[in-house]
Amino acid sequence: MALSEEERLLFPSEEWIAKYVELLNSSKSYEEAAKNWEGDFIFQIEPDGEVIKEPIRLYFDLWHGKCREAHMASPEDTAEFTYSGSYENWKRLLAGEIHPIKGIMQRKFKLKGSYTKVMRATKAAMELVATAQKVPTRYLDE
Repeated sequence: MALSEEERLLFPSEEWIAKYVELLNSSKSYEEAAKNWEGDFIFQIEPDGEVIKEPIRLYFDLWHGKCREAHMASPEDTAEFTYSGSYENWKRLLAGEIHPIKGIMQRKFKLKGSYTKVMRATKAAMELVATAQKVPTRYLDE
């Protein structure tokens, strides 16, 4: 049975982030895949001039398989890594149509930060996306 619009959380929003962190911090598979990861991320949605007028940023402090902090980020917030792409590509990533690492190589996403460090955490990246797919989501353009 499909969830009603009220039951799905708007991506991006503080409510979506809170549910994602809850699922992430209870995921044994993410905890195992990211047990050695230390680093924070800004996930940035680039403006498209239609749905997204200004960059939208989400901050995640990821540490040894847990998320210690997460929130909607301001332009002043910084992180070790910034992973950015169009809203359409974020939707495709969350739908499982784009691989988080291959998406960088295919230029669907840009990564600022150590590419080598991220490449050592491919399984953790996959678990981040798999967990995000469990959040009941609705999009700004629906």
